[in-house]
Amino acid sequence: MANIELIEKLSNAIGVSGFEDEVIEILKEEVKGYIDSFEVDPLKNFIVTKKFESPKPIVMLNAHMDEVGLLVKGFTSEGFIKFTKIGGIDDRVLLGKRVVIGKNKVKGVIATVPIHLQEQSEQKSVERAKDMVIDIGVKTKEEAEKLVSLGDYIGFDVKFERLSNDTFIGKALDDRLGCSLVSEILKEKFNFPIVALFSSQEEIGLRGATVGAFKYTPQISITLEGTISADFPDVAEHEKCTSIGNGPVITIKDNSVITDHELRNKLVKIAEKFKIPYQFKQVFVGGTDSSRIQLTKGGVRVLVVAVPVRYIHSPVSLFNINDYENTKRLIIEFLRSL
Repeated sequence: MANIELIEKLSNAIGVSGFEDEVIEILKEEVKGYIDSFEVDPLKNFIVTKKFESPKPIVMLNAHMDEVGLLVKGFTSEGFIKFTKIGGIDDRVLLGKRVVIGKNKVKGVIATVPIHLQEQSEQKSVERAKDMVIDIGVKTKEEAEKLVSLGDYIGFDVKFERLSNDTFIGKALDDRLGCSLVSEILKEKFNFPIVALFSSQEEIGLRGATVGAFKYTPQISITLEGTISADFPDVAEHEKCTSIGNGPVITIKDNSVITDHELRNKLVKIAEKFKIPYQFKQVFVGGTDSSRIQLTKGGVRVLVVAVPVRYIHSPVSLFNINDYENTKRLIIEFLRSL
């Protein structure tokens, strides 16, 4: 069964790109006793090894720890906070959202001029992030600077919860679902060495994986993700990308990578053998750490497998726990077949 408690902890943790410390501490505790070694490198990658001294080919399991978010870039004289975006966030999802700022978790809300005071033309356009502010309930710049510092991270204040029997909502499911999957898979027994690369700064350019894969270059790498699902009204069937409840998503190609054909075909055969539902990513968009891992040194054979998630890169996302369970089962059976 899926470790819902672990997914909840990881989703609730704040880990905006470059500030992955909370996520690292959760993962350290979770994998303790199932691994041989771990390290945190200068880019805050959390790297775990298991049976690494074995002469057999190395398999890498990869998931990124960071999430999209915001960063404090200044203050107004009235004590409002100006911010910049970290990672790809649609400005339309920001207004009215609750946030927490910095290690002290200062509470705030993203705001702009009330609709009653806007010109009619302004009401028809999307407010830009650069014109928004965060209200933390103070009246002067000096008061704000006592609570918040320039360069502090800003995370969305959203708590993980069950929405229905099979669906859950929470923030940062891209890619805390992948982190949870890798953690659970590490508890299984395999007869070859495994490196788990919990990477940092994926959302701002796949930075952590570039460094981590160079130090621990595998022969095969599997990136586990939470990926785009657009299975809702008014989206054409061929543009839905993936669908919630239809099983793990296997990537053939995206904007950054073409996955290994032989390994992907083997993955499909495993799914069919064990009657695990699966789907292919239908729209070739986005990118993952796999593209950087693939190009490491002499090259790495890569796969990308994901849990379909609605509303990624927004303050709250949704997934089906059956998709998570089937993804875990598919990867475990695939690894056992190697």
